[in-house]
Order: sequence, then structure tokens, then C-alpha cells
Amino acid sequence: MVRWEPDARGRLEQAALDLFIERGYEQTAVAEIASRAGLTERTFFRHFTDKREVLFAGAGELQDRIVTAVASVPGSVAPLDAVAEALGAVAVAAALPERREYARQRQAVIAANAELQERDLLKLAVLGSAIADALRLRGVADPAAVLAAEAGIAVFKAAFGRWISEPGEPDFPGLIRESLGQLKAVTAGG
Repeated sequence: MVRWEPDARGRLEQAALDLFIERGYEQTAVAEIASRAGLTERTFFRHFTDKREVLFAGAGELQDRIVTAVASVPGSVAPLDAVAEALGAVAVAAALPERREYARQRQAVIAANAELQERDLLKLAVLGSAIADALRLRGVADPAAVLAAEAGIAVFKAAFGRWISEPGEPDFPGLIRESLGQLKAVTAGG
């Protein structure tokens, strides 16, 4: 092992992603991830429950930030617009250029593995439920709360896909606004 270096969690995340890209998710063992990061397996398990969670570890924090952002949108804003505004506000902080390349690589690993795709869908379903709960706390009744939350997830997915795949440095919050506009046009029959 190398002598102590800071950011064990970040080093483990990067080592795992590098190995998943080089060897494939299923062919990579926790011991290899820890070794590549210059850490022990024990340190790995202090940060993550398993190798899958390396790719999804920030989901809870992201959910909390989005729910808080939904709650902070003025009550006069329509439910779907409130969700999009909250997603855009959180995207500002998350859409750093260095995170974009990581997000692009992470998404490629997920797309190549059915188990990870399933975990990604589950994460989005839990996020949708949390957003619907936040809308209910704003006084939005069902089914409007569920529909706005699920539509917001669709808007987020479309914007995220464009953010990681378009050339240059696309504006993630701007892509969320564009995707929302396109969704409204589609639902209006346009």
C-alpha cells in the first residue's frame, strides 16, 4: 500500500470506473478496485456496500437536494415547472465540466450491464416518489403530483442524455428547460 493520501472515497470511485471501463463491470473485483486506489478492501467497504454502489453512491444526496429545491420553489409555480426549476437549480451545482466526463463514462458502464441498468431505473423511481411527496407537501393532489414528478424525471433523463453526449460544453440547466419545453409541446399536440 502507498502511504496515506486524502480522498479515499474519490480515489475508489475513480479506480472502479477506470477498471469497469478497462475490464468490464462483471470482470472487476473489489480487491482490484481497492488495490488500484492504493487502499485495502476494508477501506472500500467502509465507503461502499458493494462495487455496484460505487456508481450510485451520491443518489441519496442528490435526492435530498432536489426535494429541498422543490420545497423552495414559490407556491405559485405550476407543479411541473416547480420540478423542472428544482432540477435545474440542482443541475447548476452538479454540471461541472470535470463531472461531465465522469458522468459520460459512468453512463457507458451502466448501459453495458443489465444489473446496473436495473439499479439506475430503481434510483430514478425512488427519486420520482420523493419528488411526488415533495409536491404533495406543496398541496399538489394526486394524480397531478405523481404525473409531474414522473414527467420531471423524463425531462431530467432527456437533458442528462444530451448533456453527456453533445459536443462542447452544453448548459445542463438550459437543456432541462429545453426538454421541458419540448415535453409541453408534445403534450399540447404540437
